[in-house]
Amino acid sequence: MTQYWLMKSEPEEYGWHDLVRDGEGTWDGVRNAQASNNLKAMREGDLALFYHSRTGLEVVGIMRVSAAAFPDPKDESGRWVAVKVQPVEPLERAVSLKAIKANAKLAEMAILRQSRLSVAAVTSDEWKEILNMAGNGYS
Repeated sequence: MTQYWLMKSEPEEYGWHDLVRDGEGTWDGVRNAQASNNLKAMREGDLALFYHSRTGLEVVGIMRVSAAAFPDPKDESGRWVAVKVQPVEPLERAVSLKAIKANAKLAEMAILRQSRLSVAAVTSDEWKEILNMAGNGYS
């Protein structure tokens, strides 16, 4: 069964267009225990929303997990993990954090309750609502 996620990245560091250009990216550098546990819970084929943090503050695309958790190549301690992701499709319309906050159906989203969490689970209902807001029409 597919699980759904939201993954944040600063577009100046690694944005949606970088992932599209690369065709596959390594989601590394996560140094928060809860976010790392979420990475460890991901399975190949899971889907994730690509969220531009700091600049933009909006969901811009859909990614697929192409490789489950493996040791983060940038971590010498061996404590942290990374996953591989591939772009699936851009959102027809970016969904802003402001729009997410204004939607009562999304009031319990992890990114609203824990704003600093960079990798968070998304329920199937939240997933569908965001994609409907974006015009990607999953219902």
